[in-house]
Amino acid sequence: MKQRLQPMSDDLLEQLEQTDTSTTRRGLSTGSIVLLAGVIVAVIVVGIALLRQQQAQPTSGLAPDFTITTFDGEEFRLSEQRGQIVVINFWASWCGPCREEAPALQRIWERYRDQGVIVLGVTYTDEPDDSLAFMQEFGLTYPNADDARSIVSNDLYHIQGVPETFVIDQEGNVAQFIYSVVKEEELTALIDRLLAEA
Repeated sequence: MKQRLQPMSDDLLEQLEQTDTSTTRRGLSTGSIVLLAGVIVAVIVVGIALLRQQQAQPTSGLAPDFTITTFDGEEFRLSEQRGQIVVINFWASWCGPCREEAPALQRIWERYRDQGVIVLGVTYTDEPDDSLAFMQEFGLTYPNADDARSIVSNDLYHIQGVPETFVIDQEGNVAQFIYSVVKEEELTALIDRLLAEA
């Protein structure tokens, strides 16, 4: 048996139209605004983090030049060290792994300083008094400098933490980037190779 569909009555159509037009649109609630603001802040934070990751440490090519004043009051300019190997170590007194590698860096300095190798320590977000106490504790005699405004650390070498070490060859190029504790044997082997190639 077939049923016939009744055409919609005019009354029903009017009711539907009234219901549709009587619904008013309201603005965003306070909760929605807070949620939207939170999402925007999260997107900005993630964007900044991604941008920071793209500013990677220099791992090859000409090392970024800088001038810094050591704790002894001497001015150190990287580009003036051409012809020598420069080991730049970023460290801080509060860094546990830095305590582990400090004696190795001192031994490397003592072994190679008369062969055209310079070790330079650069502090990262450290208090100068704490840095000096650290240097005294480990008997560090190689040049060290306070990067108080983090220009060398952040703006030029984009370090992510400490310790980080850059080995610059005699021509001023980054020969090696070490993203962890310096292994004395590996650094010694690299320095020996660079000296032999000169």
